[in-house]
This record gives sequence, structure tokens and C-alpha cells, in this order.
Amino acid sequence: MKISYNWLKQFLQIDWEAAKTGELLTDLGLEVEGIETKESIKGSLKGIVVGEVLTCKQHPNADRLKVTTVNLGSGEPVQIVCGAPNVDAGQKVPVATIGTVLYDDKGEGFTIKKGKIRGEESHGMICAEDELGLGKSHEGIMILDEKLEVGTPAAKVFNIETDEVFEIGLTPNRADAMSHFGVARDLRAGLMQQDLNLELISPSVSDFHVDERTLRIDIDVENKELVPRYCGISITDVTVKESPEWIKNRLKSIGLTPKNNIVDITNYVLHELGQPLHAFDAAKIKGNKIVVKNLAEGTKFTTLDEVERELSSEDIMICDAEDNPLCIGGVFGGINSGVTESTSNIFLEAAYFNPVSIRKTAKRHALNTDASFRFERGIDINVVEYALKRAAILIEKYAGGKMGSDVLDLYPKKTEDFQVFLSFENTYKIIGQEIPKETIKKILASLEIKINSVTEGGLGLTIPSYRVDVQREADIIEEILRVYGYNNIEFSHKLNTSISFDNDKQVKIENTIANQLSSLGFNETMANSLTKEDYINLSENLNANYNVEMLNPLSSDLKVMRQSLLFSGLESVAYNINRKNNSLKFFEFGKTYHKFESGYQEDKHLTLFVTGNRAKDSWRTAAQPSEFFYLKGIVNLLFSKLGFSKMKSTPTKNDVFSEGISLSLGKTKMVDFGVVKRSVLKEFSIKQEVLFADFNWDAILKFCSNKNIKVTGLPKFPSVKRDLALLLDNKTEFKEVYNLAFQSERKLLKEVDLFDVYEGENLPEGKKSYAVSFVLQDENKTLTDKQIDKIMQKLQQTFGKSLNAVLR
Repeated sequence: MKISYNWLKQFLQIDWEAAKTGELLTDLGLEVEGIETKESIKGSLKGIVVGEVLTCKQHPNADRLKVTTVNLGSGEPVQIVCGAPNVDAGQKVPVATIGTVLYDDKGEGFTIKKGKIRGEESHGMICAEDELGLGKSHEGIMILDEKLEVGTPAAKVFNIETDEVFEIGLTPNRADAMSHFGVARDLRAGLMQQDLNLELISPSVSDFHVDERTLRIDIDVENKELVPRYCGISITDVTVKESPEWIKNRLKSIGLTPKNNIVDITNYVLHELGQPLHAFDAAKIKGNKIVVKNLAEGTKFTTLDEVERELSSEDIMICDAEDNPLCIGGVFGGINSGVTESTSNIFLEAAYFNPVSIRKTAKRHALNTDASFRFERGIDINVVEYALKRAAILIEKYAGGKMGSDVLDLYPKKTEDFQVFLSFENTYKIIGQEIPKETIKKILASLEIKINSVTEGGLGLTIPSYRVDVQREADIIEEILRVYGYNNIEFSHKLNTSISFDNDKQVKIENTIANQLSSLGFNETMANSLTKEDYINLSENLNANYNVEMLNPLSSDLKVMRQSLLFSGLESVAYNINRKNNSLKFFEFGKTYHKFESGYQEDKHLTLFVTGNRAKDSWRTAAQPSEFFYLKGIVNLLFSKLGFSKMKSTPTKNDVFSEGISLSLGKTKMVDFGVVKRSVLKEFSIKQEVLFADFNWDAILKFCSNKNIKVTGLPKFPSVKRDLALLLDNKTEFKEVYNLAFQSERKLLKEVDLFDVYEGENLPEGKKSYAVSFVLQDENKTLTDKQIDKIMQKLQQTFGKSLNAVLR
């Protein structure tokens, strides 16, 4: 949120430097994230002076150009070539001198240089108003008041204003500070703690009056729970034109583009007092009646951004007597009811809308406006009429309007201020320090919290209506503490702690594995459990019917709960790679979520992500890329740490892998790991290989808790390992090799592993190479070379016959 310092000074006559004021605002909880200098005209017209045209002659080489001599107030007159049709001798004009930087409407600058135009020297530029940023006209140069002194800086002539703007990171609970007046009110409380008692100057509405009641527009609110208060007034004979400079400067300082006086005044009051307003063209309100209601589901409505939207039956709609929708209440106006240059009569609205309803509507239609931002957080219901009168007075003054009716205020059920009892004992206990009672009373008074009763034990308080976030004793204590100053609370130099021992076996197991991974160079991540709905399409193993959907998602990127930890992990990988961190090792303990017919189910997983080099580049060691067998070694190491052995290895059925293996204990799959498919990585713009392992952590914990230690003797007879390099078709998968091997030799074959895959040069088109290892062992005797050769020949023949495989 942007807050103009000049605007702030309208309410508090403070002469502090902006940096010092920013520090105090931050101490008060309104964190100032930055301070930016703003100019009402970019460049502040530096280098622009008042000049006097002494002579003006026709350019000898151009029909549309003239050669002038101009007195700039210092030194000899200069020659300037000018193409404006209205330039003439004797005029006082704005002149951009050599070296001056002028800015276009996009903020891009260009420097005035000495040069020749069609053979005639030109030492500056006589400017039109659009070239100076003072208007839009380019019909000719600006003609200034002849009484101005030659050489006067243009910044003095046009009252260029320099402002300092605070960027405040407003927390959602501080609805009271969503305006300049609200920030000034909080700043005053902070200043009072420094014994600076400044008056808080509020805009006056004492001049509000109605002379003639010429245009009455009735109001009917059908759902008073959603719209507890609705105010309106008719204003006639307005002239829609540009706003005065001071209003435009205020809006531009906080990043708003001025449009016309009516719209600008509603925006000005919004950012001044925090109350959103909306102006309707009264001629477009049929039946001279405003009806606040809900329309039928699916009703079409075109908003100001020219987008046709389908309304929900829950949206608060502002309609006319014929049920024509004019505006989505509290969110966005309609294209056919807004103020235009031809508007002469307006209906001005100010209201209080239910925050929950506005938030749902804004999210439903993907609209985030200044009005919805405030309504969602809760505005002050008691400022509605006051803000309406404030805007009406400004419209009367700067648009020539006349009050066409009294203020119609539908406020059937008055909101009572909240009552809270504050205990001194609880205050001292929570703060951790005893603050003098008189200081507490002073702070509460500075926050406009009324003290109704005083006892030995505490204070009976009434909370002002604008503090919608203060409704408990703890909230009051927080208010006292932030104004008193967190930095003023003393802390002990003695640290007291108690040592506890965690006997939870599952936590111990998780910490053991986490420590093991950390020692291997892994970093732990914690991703959001909410994710994109579209990720479900990246794997056929996932089912959209099992999605756990959010009823009110914050965005489309956080619409469902994840069914896999892969995609949130790849988001982290992509984020780091995009920031030149290409060698990564991540692990995460997290849950997946499914909605089955039998009910909701949460499963815990451990996932590993490895990409890039195994270690950081060093002059001592050559770069070693991470590859499948590096990940396999880590997986086996973790299972060894957990005490698992003799796990069954099979090709994975998970389709997110281009090559992968599953390890199981009995019929329970413990882990899938392998190389993530390029088509999946492409969705995250990842161009390097990523290795992924997904452990079934619930199953691991179950086996660990039920596991009995078994001791078996070491094998008496040695195993034998043989390797084959097979040339295969690209479409052949490792699981086919794996299954055929065990079908061919069931008795002596113990393990089959893939330890290298090659696709590239020196291979026939459509072929790839698998390097596969085979472990043979006879538990009763030592295998002979003849037996081994026979088994290997049998395997070669099987692969050749079934897979057209040949040895490389």
C-alpha cells in the first residue's frame, strides 16, 4: 500500500524527515518496505526556463519551420528553430535549454542537444504542454503570462510538487490503516509516546447542505445481512472534466492515473478515508430507484473492463427498478452505468458490504480492486455517511454540482462498539514487563479506545468501530505493546530451558534419515500442499476424481491438494535452476491427499530430488554428474540404515519415469526411483536430467515398528556377477529384460540390475544400449565356469529371440 507523505501532512503537521517517520511507522506495526521520491511532473521541469521570443522569421529551407531568437535571461539570446504554428515575437514561452531531459508519456527520456535543423542551428526547444507533461495538447507551444520574468525556472511557475511515498506492507488485520487518515491516526498515537501531541486534522463536512431537492433516487436493500448500511445522494448539473492539479498530484503520487473529476474524487476519498464510493450516471438508473439484491445464477453482466461475466446468485448486485444490473456491489462497476463526459446528473453510493461475501465474489470473478481490498478486510461502518458527504462537497466544488437530494441512509440495525475488560495482571504477564498504569491509559487514549471504568484490577474499555480486529483482551494488550514499543521491553540475560527426550520411535526414525541425507549434501524442503489442478494430467497414475478440491481457493495455482510430491518438488528445482543454482539435492517429508469413495486418505512420503553435479565444482576434483546409479546408491544406503535387506527389485510401473526401479518387501512397494521423463520436465521448463525417488514412508514406519531382527549365516558359497551390453530397440523397456531373465533362469539367478543406458552416436538408428548385470549363486556349492557360461548363453539366446537383442 502506498502512502503519500505530503498527503499525510494534511492530517498531521509533522516536520520530520521521511526516513524518521518511516522508522516510527515500522515500530507501530505498519512496516515501511521502502520510500520513493515522486515528482508531480517527471524530471520536475529541471532545465526549463521562461524565455522571451525576440524575433521570429520564416525558415529559409522549410515552409513549416521558423527561426527564432529567444532571450533566456542570462547571456546572449539563442537561436531556436521551432515548428509550432502559433510562435511569434513578443511571447513568453517555456524553453528547454541544452542538456535538459524531457520525458514522453511512457516515462522514457530524451536529452535536448545543440544541433542543426534543415541547415539552421538550434540551441534549445520551445515546448508544448504535452512535451512538458503539463497536459495533452500538441496544437502549438505554450504561451505564458507576459508578466513572468525572463529566466524564471518553470518549476516555480507551475508549482511542481515533490513528494515522498511510503510503501507499507500492510498486514490483513489492519483494516483501520487502509487510508491516509488511518495511517495518520496511528502515527499520532506513536508521536504521543514521544511527547509530541499533534492535532489530528480531519476533513470537514460542515459545509454540506441541500438547497433544492430536484432529483430523488430511492433505495431498496433486499438482503440487509449482506448490506448492513447503504447510503446514497443525487448530485445534479455536474460538469465532467479534468480534476484540479492538486487532486491529480495526490493520485499520481500513489500510482493512480487520473481520469476525470468525478472518478478522481471517489478515488481520492477512498484513499483519504478508506471508504470506497461509486458514482452512477443517474440518467441510466431506470425508474429512479436503486435496488440492492441478488440476481439469478448465470445472469450475464459486462463490467467496466468490457468482460462479460456470469453472475452467481450469491453476488451482491446494484440494480435499477427494472432489475437491470448496474454494478457488482463492492467489487466492480458496469460498463453501461458509469460516468462519461456527457453525464450531467449522478447518484453517489457509499455502503458497508459483508466482508466474506465480497471476498467470495472477488475470487469468483478474479477481480481484485481497491474497493474489494478494503471491503474484504472490513471498513468502518460509521464512516460511510461522512465519506459520502466529503465526496459530495468536493464534487460540488470541482464539478459544479448541486445536491439534488438529502442523503438517504439505510442503516436499520446500528452496530454497537465492542466492550472489553483489560486486566492489569494479564497485561504484565503477557508483555513480560510491568508498564505504568498511567502509561497504559495514555496509550489507550491515543488509540481512541475509551476508558469506561477503572478498578484496581483493570479497565473497562469501549473499542472504536474502525478497529474491527480488536475484540479480545489479548488484542488490547498487543495494541498497548506495539505503541509502547517492542524495543522498549527489557529482556533477561539469563536463558532458562528444560531438556526433554523424545521417545517417539517414528520421530527418531525420521530424524535419523534426515540427518543421513543432510550428511550427503541434501537440503530439506517444505512445499505447499495446495497445487495446480492441471498437474494431474502429467501422469496416468493420478486420477482427477481423487482430487481434494478447495471450496474457496486463493488462486488457480492453489486449487487442489496434491496427489504427488513430484510436481511441487520440480517447482523448487525449476526455481533454483532459473537462478543459476544447477546442482541440487532436495528431500521432503510430506503428505499426499486423496478423496476415495470410502473417504479421505492421507499418505506420508519421503521424496528425493537430485540434478546436476554430485558436488560443487572444485579445482581438486573433476565435475561428476549425478546419474541413476548415484541415486540408487543413496536409496540402498537409506534402506541399509533402516535395517532392510534382500528387497525385491522390479521395473517401476510409475509413468513419470523414463527409466526406473521399484523396491519391495513382500507385496508392499517401498520406493519408486529413476529418471523423470523429459515430457514432465518440459512443463517446468527444466532442460537437465532430474532423478527422483518416492518412498512409501507409512509402509517403512510400519515395517520398522513390526520388524524383528533376524540373524542368518553368511553364504558359504560365493556369488558370481556377469555383465552384458545389449543393443535393443528404443521401445524396449528394462522390465522386459528383467522378466525374461528370471523366466529363463529361476533357480540360480538372484539379481538383475541395469547400470548404464546409452543413446547417441555410433549406434544404429532406433537403437539403444543397455548394460545389465546378473548375479548368480548356488547356496549348496560353488558354481563352475561351465555352468555360468551355459546360463549366460541361455540368457543371450532368450534376449535375441524375444527382443531382437545383440551383444555390442
